[in-house]
Parts: sequence; structure tokens; C-alpha cells
Amino acid sequence: MLKSLFTSATGMKAQQIFVDTISNNLANVNTTGFKRGTASFQDLLYVTLKQPGLETVAGRPNPLGLQLGSGARLIGTPKVFTQGVLEGTNRNLDVAIKGDGFFPVQLPDASIGYTRDGSFLLDSEGHIVTSSGYRLDPDISIPSDALKITIDEDGQVWVTTSSAPETPTQVGQIQLARFINPSGLEALGGNVFRASPASGSPITDTPGNNGVGYLIQNFLEGSNVEIVNELVNLIVAQRAYEVNSRAIRTSDEMLAQVNNIVR
Repeated sequence: MLKSLFTSATGMKAQQIFVDTISNNLANVNTTGFKRGTASFQDLLYVTLKQPGLETVAGRPNPLGLQLGSGARLIGTPKVFTQGVLEGTNRNLDVAIKGDGFFPVQLPDASIGYTRDGSFLLDSEGHIVTSSGYRLDPDISIPSDALKITIDEDGQVWVTTSSAPETPTQVGQIQLARFINPSGLEALGGNVFRASPASGSPITDTPGNNGVGYLIQNFLEGSNVEIVNELVNLIVAQRAYEVNSRAIRTSDEMLAQVNNIVR
């Protein structure tokens, strides 16, 4: 059996997963705070038929070797955390992060998740929550008689109430968390990530300090997916898939010719 059959099959499988990654990027082109995924490939085990550097008959090292590869595999789909386009919304509870960092939120299992989606709302008790209902960590509550909410670039949350319309009162402080390796975060869906051993522990600080970005009220961060680049990647993946399938077809035809010779 020709080795090329199995080698080409690994290439087709890798390109198929690559297309799945591109499809997810395109599907989330309008998702707030979404970060595009990429594909990282790695070549597989090599079969060494002649070791490079072995001495030849003339007593000199052979400058070349003879090694046959076993194909490719997809080893990861890391996220690219480049800044998305900031879009104005004129909503007081819409907050965008300019720079590095994530909003810590409280998940239902009492663990902490992290998101770039700053489209916040108020729940029935006045707590600032995400669109999925997750409260900020630390929790921030807005008085029921609040007239205006102001969020500074350093994360301080101020409100003016009907009882004191001329005197703003600070009701909380938004914290941001950053990671040494954000690509190692575990994506949970719903625009939320979770820390993992690969990402490292979160480094939490107030916005604008120690490498953490600052906040911009009345704005949201859009997806960083670029449609043109994704379409180009889709074409490249499709062509690579076709070439690998053609190699399988060629190997099959070669085997058929061998069988005809035997007959």
C-alpha cells in the first residue's frame, strides 16, 4: 500500500478543521468583542531511510539524508487578540476596552469568567450584568433612582440620583484582568473565556495600570474578523484540500496499474 494514501488523508483532515475554524470566524463577524481563531499546523513523524551525516564509501559525511514524512496535523486553533474596531452606541452601560484586558464576571458555578464584551445591562436588582446575566466581579449595584451613569476611563462608576442630582456619587470600581498568554484561555461560548494552565493566572488591576487597557464609555468593541482575509484563507484551504484529494486519486491509479500488470 502506498504511503501517500495515508499522508494525503492527514492533509485533508487538517484542512477540513481549518475550514471549520474559518467558518466560525465568518459566522461571528458581527459578534461584539469576538476574537478570530487561526490554525497552527505541524508535520508528523518522519521515516528515516538514510541518516544524514553518515559516512560514505569515500570516508566523508553524506551531506544528504533520506526521510519520508507522514503528513500534517492541526495542533491548535489559537485566538488572535488584536484590537477590534470601536463603534459608538450612545448607551451609558456600553463600555469598550482600549488595549489589553478582560472584564471579570461571575459565572453560575461561582468561578470567574473573562470577556471583552462590554454591552452591559441592569438586572432586576440593579446589578450591572452581561447580556447573559453574569455580574461583574467585583459586583457593582446601581441605585434605583439613578438618573445618569458615568464610567471613567480608569473604571470608576459614578451616578447622579434624583435625591442629589447635582452631586455624583461613586458606586463601584471596574477591574480588568490580563493574561501572559491570552491565546491559552478556554473559550466557553457566550463571549466568555476561562483561565487555564496555559493562559496563566489573571493579573488584575484598575484600567490604565500595569499594562491593562483603559475604558471608553458609550462604545463597544467589534469583532476583529476581516472578511477579505478569511475568504482568502478559505480559498487556500479549499485548494489544499483538493490537491491532497488529487494525490489520493493519483496513488489509487498507480495501484490500479500495478494490479493490471500482475494480471
